[in-house]
Amino acid sequence: MTTRIVVTGTDTGIGKTVFAAALTDALAGCYWKPVQSGLDGETDSETVERLGRLEPCRILPEAYRLATPASPHLAARLDGVTILPDTLSPPRTEAPLVIEGAGGLLVPLTERTVFADVFQGWRIPVVLCARTGLGTINHTLLSLEALRVRSIPVLGVAFIGDEQADTQRTIAELGGVRMLGRLPRLDPLTPDGLRQTFRECFELDQFREVSA
Repeated sequence: MTTRIVVTGTDTGIGKTVFAAALTDALAGCYWKPVQSGLDGETDSETVERLGRLEPCRILPEAYRLATPASPHLAARLDGVTILPDTLSPPRTEAPLVIEGAGGLLVPLTERTVFADVFQGWRIPVVLCARTGLGTINHTLLSLEALRVRSIPVLGVAFIGDEQADTQRTIAELGGVRMLGRLPRLDPLTPDGLRQTFRECFELDQFREVSA
C-alpha cells in the first residue's frame, strides 16, 4: 500500500510546514493541506512547493481555502463557509502522501470537531512535530495523550530547533515514543539546505515503511 503520513504539531508556528516540505521531497511524494486558513501571502501549500521543489501536480488542492487567518472554525464562520468534516477524505495517490494539519491537534475545525477527531477516523500514522524550547515537554506529552486516547497511531516525534538532549530524552521516555530526529532552524532557509539537513538528521527508512 502507498505510504501515507499525517504531519501535525504541538502548536502553531513551530516549523511543521518546513518539516512537511522536507519529508515530501525526501519521499518523492505528494502533499495535501486539507484546510488552509489565511490566503494573504504564501500559503502552506505554496511554501511546501517552493522549499520542497515539488512539481505543481504533486501539490494537491485544499478541500477548504479560508481567507481569514484564524482557527478554521472561526475563519469558516467569518467567510460564510460550512466545513463538513466527514467529507475530508485523504486523496488516493500512487506516490507517498504527506498530509499536514493546521496548528495543534485540538485546533477546532468546526464548533464540534477538532482536527484530532478527523485523524481518528483516518487511522493514518502521525508524525508529531515539537519544538525543543521551554514548555515543550508539557505540550508534547499532552499532544501524545490526545492522540492515544483516540487510538491514533503515532510514528514518532520530530523535534525542531536547537539541541536539547535532556528535553528530547524526557519526552521520549515519559511519552513512550520514538524520536525520529531533530531538524535545526536553518538561516538562511533554502531548498538545498533543507534537503541536505533533513537527510543528515533523519533516517528515511523509518518513514518509507509506513502504509495506511
